[in-house]
Formats: sequence, structure tokens, C-alpha cells
Amino acid sequence: MISPEMKATRTIPKAPQKRFVFLLLNEFTMMSFSNALEPLRLANRIAERTLYTWALVGEGGEIATCSNGVSFKLDMGLEDVGKDDIIMVCGGINVQRSSTKGVLAWLRKEARRGITIGGLCTGAHCLAKAGLLSGKKATIHWENQDGFFEEFEDVNLTKSVFVIDGNRITTAGGTASLDLMLKLIATDHGNDLANNVADLLIYSSIRTDQDVQRLSIPTRIGVRHPKLSQVILLMEKNIEDPISPAELADIVGMSTRQLERLFRRYLNRSPKRYYMELRLSKARNLLMQTDMSVINVALACGFASPSHFSKCYRSHYNTTPYRERGSQGTTNFGKLSI
Repeated sequence: MISPEMKATRTIPKAPQKRFVFLLLNEFTMMSFSNALEPLRLANRIAERTLYTWALVGEGGEIATCSNGVSFKLDMGLEDVGKDDIIMVCGGINVQRSSTKGVLAWLRKEARRGITIGGLCTGAHCLAKAGLLSGKKATIHWENQDGFFEEFEDVNLTKSVFVIDGNRITTAGGTASLDLMLKLIATDHGNDLANNVADLLIYSSIRTDQDVQRLSIPTRIGVRHPKLSQVILLMEKNIEDPISPAELADIVGMSTRQLERLFRRYLNRSPKRYYMELRLSKARNLLMQTDMSVINVALACGFASPSHFSKCYRSHYNTTPYRERGSQGTTNFGKLSI
């Protein structure tokens, strides 16, 4: 049942139908995909006419299986699409393995035709691998940012929920796909239609490309202390060249002893220990998501020697960096994605 308020959107001017072509990579994330598709269906329902159509494509043209094991019947393989179509690459776990030569060649060919191409979740990695994000602003799920930044230095990586840079589009995954599609619907047919779609989805806080992916530090750690938040932000921004506790304390205007007490009280660990955990977390991401050598991972995370890095890593994760790399392989970019 469409409410009277929603019926008013039926007066939107006639416009050509727009088709989205969803390229479903193997082990793509269903949440990112469904949050991109459903707003299109609801826009059609509210308008009581077909504003959007879509097609599911993939290598082989038969079946694509997402990360939760559900399979989708594809409409076609990697064939030419319409010049006004929008391609959305739906990524998920093991995106390196799914970014095959055939997929990359198809994306490059369509890009040469001037077609708009986007990446949902880790789909941005596939676009970057194809060379389609060079010199562009882009985003990717926050768990995959460390590996992406190291591999694609020519991409201007942001922490936004989604980015539209010319005819390239990227999202961080999850509900960010919904924010993106509401933005595109608003651009095509006005804010009223986009807002009505959001209402049907019980989505009351539409984000823009100015919003960042992660919760604020106070929300994440469950503590609202401005100086503690400031110190943690400094730590997160200085992983490769760690700042000493004394320097951190001086920057925020307190003594080292006060800083120690602050961390003990709210986080039950010393500043040094908390900082070490941040560095090791990034190291683990790089080991799992890139083919960087263990030595380079150590350096990127502020360790002066591989032996010290290995010792700290084993103490925290009960395994060595070498064994972690061996057990995970180097094709698991996106392993941590939702």
C-alpha cells in the first residue's frame, strides 16, 4: 500500500529508463548487493512505472554464489552492455581470486566505451586492479583499507561511505550501498522519491559522501573522554612511525603518569600496550590482504626488525607472521569483509 504522500512522487517527469548491470564476483557480499538492488525496485513501485531495470552478469553467464552460500542465476555473461548502462561490480571475500583476467579485460573494454562503472564493498579492488581508479577518489570497506592503500598508491583513498568521482563510483559495503543508491535516485528523480524509498526501508538517517564509515572513537571504545580520544586518533594516524607515550602525553597537555592512569582506568591496559595492539592489527590485515613481504609489513607497522615483529606477533596471536601468511595465502584480500 502506497501512502498519499508517496503518490505525489508519481508526478516526476518522464525520463529514459536506466539499467544497472550488476557484475557478481564469486563470493560477493549479499548485503551490499541487496542494498543496491532493493532501492531500485522500490523506486519503480512508488512511481508506478519502470524507472530502473537491472541485469545480473558474471563470468560464465550461469550461476554466481555469494559469501553466505546463496546462488543467483545470471542473465548473461561478460557481453557488451548498453552505452548508458551503469556497471556495478559486487565484491566480497577473496576478491583477488575473483578478479580474473577475463573480468579485468571486460571492465577495461567497457571503460574504454565511456561507461560508468562502480564497485560495491571490495569491488573497488577489482576496479583498481583493472586500472580504472588511477588518479580517482575512491573508498573501500575500512577493514580492507590497509591492504588497498599499500597496493594502489595512485588511488586517492578516502574513508567515506561512498564516493562518486566522474564516471567511477565506489562504496564501503554493507548499508553504504543503500546510501549511494538513494543519492543516485535523488539525482535522477528528485529528493522526494529518494526519501520515500528510504521511508519504505525504515531508513531514517541517510548518509552522504561526506560521512565516514566507522563510528567515532568515543562510540567505538565506549568512553567519552576528549583527551583519550585525541591520543587514540594520534596513534591510529601514526602506525608506521609510532609516537612515544611521553610525546603523546605532551601533545594533549598531560603528564606521562596521567596518560597511563587514563588508559588503565578506561581501557584496562597501558598506552604502550594499546598502541602495540593497533599496530599488530594493521600488520595482520596486511599479511592477509597483500603480498607484501613480512619485512615490509614489519616496517609499515613501526617495527625496526623482523625478529621483534615476529616476537610481538606471536605473543598476541599465538602464531608467527610467516605461519599466518602461509595459512591464509596471499589471495585473501577481503577475507575480513562483511
